[in-house]
Amino acid sequence: MDDRAKRIRKDRPGGKADTVKVDLTAVVVALSDNEPCVLTIGQADTLPSGPLALEHRSLQSGLRAWVEEQTGHPLGYIEQLYTFADRDRAGTELEQRVISISYLALTRKEHAAAPSRSCWQSWYDYFPWEDHRAGTPPMVSDVLRPRLIEWADGADDGATRLERRRRAAIAFGFDDRPWNEDLALKRYELLYEAALVEEAMRGSVLPPPVRGKSMVADHRRILATGIARLRSKIKYRPVVFELMPPAFTLLQLQRTVEALAGRLIHKSNFRRLIEQHELVEETGDTATETGGRPAKLYRFRHAVLEEGEVAGAKLPLARG
Repeated sequence: MDDRAKRIRKDRPGGKADTVKVDLTAVVVALSDNEPCVLTIGQADTLPSGPLALEHRSLQSGLRAWVEEQTGHPLGYIEQLYTFADRDRAGTELEQRVISISYLALTRKEHAAAPSRSCWQSWYDYFPWEDHRAGTPPMVSDVLRPRLIEWADGADDGATRLERRRRAAIAFGFDDRPWNEDLALKRYELLYEAALVEEAMRGSVLPPPVRGKSMVADHRRILATGIARLRSKIKYRPVVFELMPPAFTLLQLQRTVEALAGRLIHKSNFRRLIEQHELVEETGDTATETGGRPAKLYRFRHAVLEEGEVAGAKLPLARG
């Protein structure tokens, strides 16, 4: 037994015992060349994580310690995401049950310390159907739609067939329904239910029909949870500035929001919203962007937090 982990033991009939291990898992997000990236370890399919140990003062301190030890990257902003406790969440029949308490962390890549075995991966490598900045990905209509219809029509009764089709249409914007970027987790869970991702087919001899990198255990589900949370939160809290450098142009800020949301937004509407809520202030300096004239540099106006204006500091996505 790993004496670093906090475990709860419970007697079971027949003399056996269930052992519960509490893990802390981090979805660490940064921006790189207009791509939202997640910090991974090992073979780029594992999120930083480790067991809650007795010496950890709190859940957050334990998470910070594991991430820094495994990646050399200190964490700034973090918030708790969700607790994953499904008995089969690891995909194996183990005597030990693993509960994972997940967190979302926002940072900047330049904060990383010495090189380590960690790396940054675009989250669209794991969820290629989520990036709509260049329009709807062909795989949504060419691959996902027919496979989901086939899955829906394979149900035993008509009511279930209709319900499956309805859920797929809402999640993926079929049948002229709008695409909702906030439904990233629902989309992944629907694909899992339909056995269209590799994690749902472990132990099967059939290859997964949907592209996109898989992750160990249920780490891709945890990542989808972080994406959905962040996409929703950037619309009503100024957390996007946790990902920005100290000085930035308004175009850089817009591109960051678009990268996270996976869709384009109206430039004029976006800038008007920024001005209305007084989220930024000029630094007095300028930067030369590729192919353009010098652009003003801005910084986040931290006074907005002190003035209690956070609730009104919204960055809603204008529909392209």
